[in-house]
Amino acid sequence: MANNILEMRSITKRFPGVIALQDVTLTVQGGEIHAICGENGAGKSTLMQVLSGVHPHGSYEGEIVYAGQNARFHSINDSERVGIVIIHQELALSPYLSIAENIFLGNERKGPFGLIDWNRANAEAANLMERVGLDENPTTQINQLGVGKQQLVEIAKALSKEVKLLILDEPTAALNDNDSEHLLALMRQLREQGITCIMISHKLGEIMEIADTTTVIRDGRTIETIDMRQPDATQDRLIRDMVGRDLDNRYPPRRPAIGPEVLRIEDWTVGHPTQSGRLVVDHVSLSVRAGEVVGVAGLMGAGRTELAMSVFGKSYGRDITGQLYKHGQPVEINSVSEAIDSGIAYVSEDRKRYGLNLLTDIRSNICSAGLRRLMTAFGWINGNEELKVAEDYRSALGIKTPSVLANVGKLSGGNQQKVVLSKWLFTDPDVLILDEPTRGIDVGAKYEIYTLINEMVANGKAVIVISSELPEILGVCDRVYTLSFGRITGMLPVAEATQENLMELMTQEKDIRK
Repeated sequence: MANNILEMRSITKRFPGVIALQDVTLTVQGGEIHAICGENGAGKSTLMQVLSGVHPHGSYEGEIVYAGQNARFHSINDSERVGIVIIHQELALSPYLSIAENIFLGNERKGPFGLIDWNRANAEAANLMERVGLDENPTTQINQLGVGKQQLVEIAKALSKEVKLLILDEPTAALNDNDSEHLLALMRQLREQGITCIMISHKLGEIMEIADTTTVIRDGRTIETIDMRQPDATQDRLIRDMVGRDLDNRYPPRRPAIGPEVLRIEDWTVGHPTQSGRLVVDHVSLSVRAGEVVGVAGLMGAGRTELAMSVFGKSYGRDITGQLYKHGQPVEINSVSEAIDSGIAYVSEDRKRYGLNLLTDIRSNICSAGLRRLMTAFGWINGNEELKVAEDYRSALGIKTPSVLANVGKLSGGNQQKVVLSKWLFTDPDVLILDEPTRGIDVGAKYEIYTLINEMVANGKAVIVISSELPEILGVCDRVYTLSFGRITGMLPVAEATQENLMELMTQEKDIRK
């Protein structure tokens, strides 16, 4: 069609031992929001890296037609020159530079004698920030901003390059609901201004809300492209295309067999690590039993992660008080190694920062928390046993990789999450704390993780799930605690819990303090 801004024809991309893309076709019309969805490892990000020149022309088969011209991009600079800008899931901002410096990094506003004209840079940055709805001083350092505002800085940076086709890779994966809504509203504004957006997302609700067209990719192949204005464009159809089957129930059934108490937290209080006198966890008490999944729900900043990290070997906060009981007996846990020895494991919400060593292979990551289990009598690591353990978990959890010796940083988000889970399962914990266990992964991988949780509690383990997604909390948990401003505001059996009454409890403390 004459209105097509982009056509990617028969794109095939090979890596050693893997065909990441095979004969993929993508057509995008000018001025639309085009969503791309698929399971982790389906090839979505690889396709966009081909388009933007991260994988240069000649490293793939097929052709790209952009704005009616054959495109042969050898680098990101080549694609940006013609108005294609990609914003990766991992934001590429320098934390110690200002907003203005980041916006114009590599594209500096120069004055006489080639020196940077800071007045011009800050003024132009302010105009761009106004366009994206970012109310900050252009001289503010990036590390003073939350993730939502940093995302807006990335979009302002794209606008400074006169973007015509904006690619956003999982733009709302790390955002709270308010920041997500603001970003989606901004994408609508960009569409009205004639800017075309390609959005990679696992959040099917957002796709249904904002996308004009959606292309589904599965196992490196194009499945179909859907006009989202048609009545048969449903979430169920997207899921069926993504996973190749119907997911009639997104949460696998489980018949609870709840046993005795495994872990009890009493009167737990945690001070902010740098702000004296501020409590981030305020006299919290909760418990979890064998065979039970306990949910912890709360808004951003409620203290959920701070609670989990402080319990896991006091790895967050200061002036921590309270008592932990394991199987009814008081325990003192002052380090991560002591937490592991006590049978407690914690899967962080930030797998790339706290869960994985991205510079090493899958084998080393899986075995890292339980290395003592692999030591010989002479203190050496049994390499053969290490390889066997990694292979066993690769098979059991369905980690998609040609080899456990592959670098873990090359895996998709869902497969990285499975490696993190394998790492902690290898320690054979009695209590597993899962902090946002399905963030940034697709519905198929989510189902696999929910199934794994069911298997753990069926084997008598106790599981605590922290999640921002209330349907997830209601779908996998037996009881739910609500947190607000660091305090427990309620506890409900899941049979009595709804999204509405949970939200009421999650905001209760705010109402009290007004």
